[in-house]
Amino acid sequence: MRLFAALLPPPAAADELAPAVEKLKTLPGAEALRWTRRESWHFTLAFMSEVEDGTVPELSERLSRVAKRTAPFPLSLHAGGHFGDRALWAGAQGDVETLRLLAQRADAAARKSGIPMEEHRHYRPHLTLARGHGEPSLRAYADALADFDGTEWTVAELTLVRSNLPVSGVSGERPRYEVVGRWPLGGAG
Repeated sequence: MRLFAALLPPPAAADELAPAVEKLKTLPGAEALRWTRRESWHFTLAFMSEVEDGTVPELSERLSRVAKRTAPFPLSLHAGGHFGDRALWAGAQGDVETLRLLAQRADAAARKSGIPMEEHRHYRPHLTLARGHGEPSLRAYADALADFDGTEWTVAELTLVRSNLPVSGVSGERPRYEVVGRWPLGGAG
């Protein structure tokens, strides 16, 4: 199964971001982008790709320990950016250093569980809003998000998510995400 550790924004944060995204969809060329469904918005902490079913209990135990070692922290959605013309995203502000630490710990938990992981690289917190294929340029969309500043919330849990890839062959179908584990941070909740 395809798994990733994630931070899910609370509904109130998504409620604030949704109108800004709807405005982006009115910009020229927006119909050429693949927009991420609101229920799929998340910050990926560690992408694990294919994981054997038998590995999930150990991974879950390690992620539980990671969560217990990480205190709840403040975060908010803030501005936007893009990775070339491949992905448009909303950024984060607040205790981004703890968010990075949580991502490092989730990655280490996966590695210690025997899951092959990509090469370590600097974690850039982002919530993907849309994907492109070179046209249109995503710079104007990111610029339109420059003034977005969401309300701060307290990150209180680490989530393990399963990505169910489309199998129907229907054009435009997106992966479906299913939460398979949740752990409170630092005993929160």
